[in-house]
Amino acid sequence: MQKFTQGFYGYVVAVLVCLGGVGLFLLITPQSKTEHIPSVNFSIDVANMRHMAPYQVWSPEPVPAGWIPTSSQATNQKGVVTWRLGFATAKRADAERSHVMLAQSDEKPAAEYANRMANTSEVTGNVQISGVTWQQRFRKDKNQRSLVRLLPGVTIVVTGTGQWDELSALAGSLKERSKLTS
Repeated sequence: MQKFTQGFYGYVVAVLVCLGGVGLFLLITPQSKTEHIPSVNFSIDVANMRHMAPYQVWSPEPVPAGWIPTSSQATNQKGVVTWRLGFATAKRADAERSHVMLAQSDEKPAAEYANRMANTSEVTGNVQISGVTWQQRFRKDKNQRSLVRLLPGVTIVVTGTGQWDELSALAGSLKERSKLTS
């Protein structure tokens, strides 16, 4: 019996016993098959942005059906006010959920901010969404599509791994919010 508790064979037996225990644990532990994506309420960031931004804030209303807001971050650093709002898109019949982000800022120069958010400076075309012209950009190696709108005082970028129709849905849902004064 002492041969199985010492040396190399003892080590192998101990590892196999541990792996067997882990396998048994995984076999009897219930595994959830439902998708769980944490959701955030971004209404507080909208209100904060309406107070601190020197520009008119744009936010989705309504959020496209089936989309889940997953992140929201409003910042005011060195006088540059930026808001990033991330989403998991609705499940598609032909694919999994994608990720799309709305980013807006008064960072100067505006073109550099747009290039950084889109991960490219190459404009591949223009598209009309709800009567507004957006630049289209595509970075193939990252499978990243972007819609860019340069306005006086604010740059708006809708970007991510979503398809063009998904980015267009978010861009089309954007409504201008009036500035709140204190």
